[in-house]
Amino acid sequence: MSLQISKVPSSSPAEETSPAGERQSGIFHPTIWADYFLNYVSNSNSMSSDGVVEEQIGKLKGEVRKMLTGAMDKPSQKLNLIDQIQRLRLAYHFELEIDEQLKQIHRSYFEFHCSDNDNNLHTISLLFQLLRQQGYNVSCEIFDKFKDGEGNFNKSIIADMEGLLSLFEACHLSYHGDDILNDALSFTITHLESIDKRKASPNLEKQVSHALHQPIQKGLPRLEARRYIQFYHEEPSHNEVLLSLAKLDFNKLQEQHQKELGNLTRWWKDIDIEREFPFARDRLGELYVWMLGVYFEPEYEIARGIVTKMMVVLSILDDIYDVYGTLEELELFTEAVERWDVDAKEGLPKYMQVFYKTLLDFYDEIGNELTRKGRSYRLFYAKEAMKIQVRAYLAETKWFHQNHVPMMEEYMPVALTSIGSQLTFVTAFLGMGDIATKDAFDWLLSSDPKIVKASQVIGRLMNDIAGHKFEQERGHVASSVECFMKQYRVTEEEAKQELCKQVANAWKDINEELRHPTAVPMVLLMRIVNLARATHVVYEDGTDHYVNAATNFKEFVTCLLINPLPM
Repeated sequence: MSLQISKVPSSSPAEETSPAGERQSGIFHPTIWADYFLNYVSNSNSMSSDGVVEEQIGKLKGEVRKMLTGAMDKPSQKLNLIDQIQRLRLAYHFELEIDEQLKQIHRSYFEFHCSDNDNNLHTISLLFQLLRQQGYNVSCEIFDKFKDGEGNFNKSIIADMEGLLSLFEACHLSYHGDDILNDALSFTITHLESIDKRKASPNLEKQVSHALHQPIQKGLPRLEARRYIQFYHEEPSHNEVLLSLAKLDFNKLQEQHQKELGNLTRWWKDIDIEREFPFARDRLGELYVWMLGVYFEPEYEIARGIVTKMMVVLSILDDIYDVYGTLEELELFTEAVERWDVDAKEGLPKYMQVFYKTLLDFYDEIGNELTRKGRSYRLFYAKEAMKIQVRAYLAETKWFHQNHVPMMEEYMPVALTSIGSQLTFVTAFLGMGDIATKDAFDWLLSSDPKIVKASQVIGRLMNDIAGHKFEQERGHVASSVECFMKQYRVTEEEAKQELCKQVANAWKDINEELRHPTAVPMVLLMRIVNLARATHVVYEDGTDHYVNAATNFKEFVTCLLINPLPM
């Protein structure tokens, strides 16, 4: 995580055992939300207890299901319907139906490809996007028909703003070697940025502006749902059944999420971060939204609780290693985690003893929950992932104290672990059902999966780019920006440009790993994809919105957890 830090005199809670006369301390603004979400623990005005609303949602779902399974005049109508359902984030209600419809569309792909829809850029782009999202290996040569004899895209499609926007979104499903899509991305960005407002509706203009900033593939799903609902509402041809269901479903889920965060706030207050760990970031609301990006569906309530608590613990741990602890203290603490024994806290400074007990208590809580469900074997993987995490943190701490700027080949293996993605994936799987098998945990921890590494690369490099300025000014272990600059003797801007290319390549790795047949079930892979999406949003525009939570992150929390959609 990217930190803003400064040097301050050693003080409570660790001064009594610190051998150092000076230690680092974070300059972080206090929590925005405090105990605000405790108000939601017993909300008496809940929609979820309203049988009328439940009945209304059930009826609307039935109507949408009929639309999905019923015959339509043109394949393009079915594609548009599926796209709208997915972008409204209603697809979790209709997974089987959507899977079957896309399976049928894929079977008839060549027939469709040669039909009278052949020259409709929007339809072809949507076909490509939806099938690739579903794991079908559709060739990007499908877009050759829109190029001229010299291999350039036809100027005739420049005026087709809807088609260009759909092609732009399709480009973000590219694989390595998809040169057609690389060309298409440059082409669409150029012409969408210079959109002729006289030829585009105000709603389409807003969608184009948003997409250029936040493509669907890289957006936080729940946040993108809220935004698209507004776009869809303003679309004159919108389907009233879909729109009504989307609004009711969003608000109903929001109430569940509010209550979950209210209960987490009770747990969080017991930790008493402000008193026990005043040097650490206090960001429960933000971390919960981050984990909503991983899974928002109602059946993952327990899983969300587990992974959000882990993220709170990890955030404090990150600040202990990066901000407050001395090298000697951190070496002792790492040894204590390796032992994983309550007696190992002896000899640690008081603040570390408090945190160590918090850490062990949390994993005991997880273990009790897993044992109750007959999944106690998962606790081993959870603990092992945490041990791997602290080893990486300690390695970075030693670099800092040695003023060591490693080569990229030395830096990346450690830094990809320290970003915390692997630990988050293991923890995210803990609360999921039987689909998260022992083989899935072994795959995650032992086989170095390409999709996991790609997600780590996205998180690490975007974090480094966003936090580089603060880290340089305040004192921090060298980031990939500094390592790259030193190794290749380039400027900061050149280093950032190259690292951004590596992020783009990592997204291509992710797209390729979603092709059928997948290494583990798609429902597990999507947790990895969704964390990459959420992380992409947290560090977008070269800004660390987690550290600076009073800006964009405040808007995210407000949109998703405070303000309901008007009906």
